[in-house]
This record gives sequence, structure tokens and C-alpha cells, in this order.
Amino acid sequence: MSAAMGQLPRLLALVPYLLSRPGVQLSAVAATFGISEERLRKDLNLLWVCGLPGHGPGDLIDVEFEGDTVTLLEPAGVTRPLRLTVDEALALIVALRALADTPGLSERDTVHRALAKIEQAAGAAAGPAARVAVAVEGEQRVLPVLQSSLDQRRRLHLAYYVPGRDETTERDVDPMRLLLVEGRSYLEGWCRRAEGVRLFRLDRIESVTVLDEPAEPPPGVVHRDVSQGLFRPGPDDLLVTLALRPPAAWVSDYYPCESVTESADGGMVVRLRVRDTGWVRRLALRLGDQGRVLAPAELADAVRGDAAKALAAYRT
Repeated sequence: MSAAMGQLPRLLALVPYLLSRPGVQLSAVAATFGISEERLRKDLNLLWVCGLPGHGPGDLIDVEFEGDTVTLLEPAGVTRPLRLTVDEALALIVALRALADTPGLSERDTVHRALAKIEQAAGAAAGPAARVAVAVEGEQRVLPVLQSSLDQRRRLHLAYYVPGRDETTERDVDPMRLLLVEGRSYLEGWCRRAEGVRLFRLDRIESVTVLDEPAEPPPGVVHRDVSQGLFRPGPDDLLVTLALRPPAAWVSDYYPCESVTESADGGMVVRLRVRDTGWVRRLALRLGDQGRVLAPAELADAVRGDAAKALAAYRT
């Protein structure tokens, strides 16, 4: 946890603690919160400029500390220690358990420590959380196989759906790592069909088989840089704008979009870049009246032509 992230909950707990202990020794406060006296004095100086909107003398937290003691004179409304309700504790426990099982999580030990502390504090109230199972459709089916192949350093055979071409492909992959990017789980591996490093979204893996061959990415192969996200359109990609009604909102989650904005009717307008418009035309026909192409005009005309041909085929 960063210093700033750790300071906020400490300050929120510090106010009611001091309020109930006027004249308490600075050394005792520092020991209770597990910080140095120097850090405590910096926290107290920060509390002086915190408070309610208005920021006048009567709106700010008032702390008096001279010598070795401290007294809080005005809490500015922060009078109760932080406490979780039973429902809040259960929700947090379930969420942390789901997070701990997320592939590619870099600070799993931190999550487990936080989970243990909350379960201990909740006591018997945490019992119902054990009866809640959180599973991500698709991912949980393939995740154990992927983890096993990584541990054993064995090659995989994937049946993988490629939305850009609206087709399922077969390929052998040498797995390299599991990672989490922009809220999605991916397998990174050396694709022997493409002869390059590729990322495979777990919920698009239709089937996976661990092969007898060892996983052997080429020497010197480097991991994909995902620090700036996954979406990196090419200079020649076509910018497509779609208007979606609420039932078609899934499109913005399933396909990589450059921008998503809400519309007045409760739907959304999404902009995405594509190299092949064929799958967009098929998507537009699939959406029916729940989605339409706004731009470019040539693509919108093509979709209308496709729809006309489909209707004509029904009449013959």
C-alpha cells in the first residue's frame, strides 16, 4: 500500500481516537498506530487543514499539541471510528476472494493478508461468505488447464474465437504467462500459427488441450508491453461509429473500443477501429434494430444493402 493510501484510513481513525483521549501522550498514539512520532506530527499538521466545506475556523478539525501530548478540540463531524456493517464485510470478503483468484495478480499475498484480517475482524459474521461462489464464465473453465501448462512448461492447443474475423481458429501456443489487463484475463504465448507473441483473452478460448510437446518460445522473445493498454490501432485502420440501444451495450465490453459515450435514449455511441469491415457488417445485421452504423457513410450504405439482400432472400 502506498504512503498516501495508508495515510487516509489512518487519519480517519485518528480523529475519533484522539477525541476520546484528551491529553494523550504522542508516543502512545504513535505506538498504537504503528508509526513514528515524526510521522504522527505530520499527520496532525495535515488534520489542521481538513474539515467541512467552507474551510472557515469553525469548519476545520482543531488539534492542539505542544510538548509530548495532543488534544483534539474540534472533530468537524468525524466522531466515529471506521466500522463495516455485516453486509459490507461480507461483500468485501467475497470481492477479495474473487480478486485473489484472478490470474496475473501481482500482489496476491497482499490480498490474502487483507482478507485474513477482515475475516478475523468479522468473526462469525463472515460465515455466510463461505457459501458464495464467484466464477467467471469461460475463464474458470480454462484457467486450471492454463496454469497447469505453465507449471509443466508444456505446449497448448487452442480453439480460439477471433471477433475481428468472426471465426474460430485452431492453433498451437507455447504459454508464457497469465496477466490481467484493463479488467480482462489473458494468456500470453508464442503462437506457432502466427509466429509471434499473442494475447488470448480467456473468455474467447473455446477449448484448450495440453500437448505432450514442451513449451519452447524462441530465444530472446520478449513479453508484450501492456503498460499503455492493449488497444493500439494501426494507421490504416478504419474508424467506425456505432449507435447502440441498451440491449446491445454488450458490444462495448466485447470489442475493443476507442471511445464510449452515453446517448440521450439510454444507449451509447461507440467508436472503434477495424482493419476488415466484413465482421462489422455481420455484427450490424446481427444487432438488427438494436444497433446501426453511423459512420463512415459508405459502411452504413453497405449494411443497408446487406439487409435488403437478406430480406429479399426471405421473400423468394
